[in-house]
Formats: sequence, C-alpha cells, structure tokens
Amino acid sequence: MSPVTEAGAGRPAAILIAGPTASGKSALALALARRFQGTVINMDSMQVYADLRRLSARPSPEDEAQAPHRLYGTIDGAVNFSVGNVSRETSEILEEVWRNGSLPIFVGGTGLYFRALDEGLSDMPTVPDAVREAVRARAEGRETGALHAELARLDPAGAETLRPSDRMRVMRALEVFEATGRPIGAFQGRRLPGPLAGRSLLKLFLDVDRDELRRRIDARFLTMMQEGALDEVAALRDRRLDPMLPVMRAHGVPGLIAHLDGEISRDEAIARGQGDTRRYAKRQFTWFRHQMGEDWIWADPETVRRIAEERLSAPGGR
Repeated sequence: MSPVTEAGAGRPAAILIAGPTASGKSALALALARRFQGTVINMDSMQVYADLRRLSARPSPEDEAQAPHRLYGTIDGAVNFSVGNVSRETSEILEEVWRNGSLPIFVGGTGLYFRALDEGLSDMPTVPDAVREAVRARAEGRETGALHAELARLDPAGAETLRPSDRMRVMRALEVFEATGRPIGAFQGRRLPGPLAGRSLLKLFLDVDRDELRRRIDARFLTMMQEGALDEVAALRDRRLDPMLPVMRAHGVPGLIAHLDGEISRDEAIARGQGDTRRYAKRQFTWFRHQMGEDWIWADPETVRRIAEERLSAPGGR
C-alpha cells in the first residue's frame, strides 16, 4: 500500500473540497496540489465536458500546467456522462495517483459525485444506447406531465417519488423500465462501495458569505462572456445535440442559445444565466447541508485552507 493511502499519523488518503459555484474551490485545490504534490481530480458534472471550458469555469491551461488535473474536458458533449461513469473513472485514476505517490484532491460542486466516492452507488443497470434512443424518440414533443403519467402506469411507486416536472429523472425511470422490465426502485436498495470507502478522508466545504457569492457569480458570468462563452455555445448549438443531454442544460447554455436564435437579447441571456447560477448555488448549499454527513468541515475559504495545510504539514502528512 502506498504511504498516501495509509490513515495513520493524521494523513488523509484523499482530500475532498466541495462548495457552491464561484466559491474558490479550484484555486484552493491548485494551491494545495502545488505545495503537497497533489493531483486535482474533477467533481463537477459540467467541467468533464470538452465543449464548455469557459462556461463551466474549467481551470485554464496555465493552471493545468502547474499540477496534474484529471477528468477535466475529457468527455464529448454528446455523451450522457453519469455518476456511475464518474465512479468507474475515479477508481482507475485513484490507483494510478496512489501508485505515483501523489495526493488525490477531489474538487467540485456536484454532491452526488462526492457521495459516490465514499458511500457508493445504487447498483443500477446499464441502459443500452439503443433503448435510450428509442425511449427519447417516443418522448420527443411530449409534455413532461404526460411522460410522468406513462411512468405512473408502468411504475406507480417510482412515479410517486418524482415530481411530474422533473423530465430528466422521469426519463431515466422510463429507460430503466424499458431496458429491464422492472421498476427503478428495484435497483436502488443495492449499493456498490465507493472507491474511497473505508479510507481516512479530509472533507472540506467552502462556506462563502451569500452576498459575496452572488456578486462573484454575476461578475464571473460577465467575464465568461468577455472570454468567448457565446462562441463556445454557438459551436455547441451547431452540433444539434439532444436537448436532454447534460451539456445542453448547463447554466447559461439555454439562455445563450435562445439569444443566438433571436428569441431574447444578449443582456436577457446574461441575466438568465446569472440567475440560474445563483439559484444553483443556493441548491448546492441546501443539498450538502441535508444530504452529506457530519464529517464535512464547513468554514470560510481561508479557514478551510488553514485546516488543510495544518493537516498535511503535521507529522505523517505530506
């Protein structure tokens, strides 16, 4: 076993840095990676996609050159990259990182990705591409409420747990039923252990002042626009991808596509993107507060950085 994976003397096997969008997670992860020979591993569901470097606020090429970065921009937007894919990818990455004597530093704002690392995943079946495409073809042009009603006929218990407006999850339940003939709930009780299960972990959440965070979000969206986010979305729009794909629902994408289509002004698209991102940040706070365990340390960014540096600089740390 690599010394990085040993839990003794206060050494964590990995560091997990979570927080709302625009809270400074990536900068902190890079600083720790540079000082403690770490590898930064992405836990953001949009930063995995190659299509959205600017609009997803991926680390710049200059940042990526300063320390190893994994799972950034490696997936094509046409792929529905699920939390199960993330778990499998990170299992392979972890073995490589530990083998090289590096410290894994997981960073992002997607709570389900972090949960999969530690607690594991429901043992959900793989839906063949042909089945997924057939279900989506039948759903095209239909209201989400009608799809929910269809699910209620096939899987009443599953439909009861989902909002009639939650198209993504309704579609997922329909796809599982089509592929297996069984309700999605039949698979949710079985769990596979996560790649970090049983390890000594340092879990940190950046708790940023809400007013300051809103200012950062709005300013960052304007910076994204100045750096070419609209051109990025135009290239994505030209691909004519399935609007149900995650990359097509990224914050800012729907509004900017509506602007490119002449439906709203540039300023309206910016305001929509800023508003969607602010609401997402609020949901991130709520989700982590209620869904993650008490072993997460919540603190302001400076305190979080100090805690991490003290833990890693202690005897037995890096």
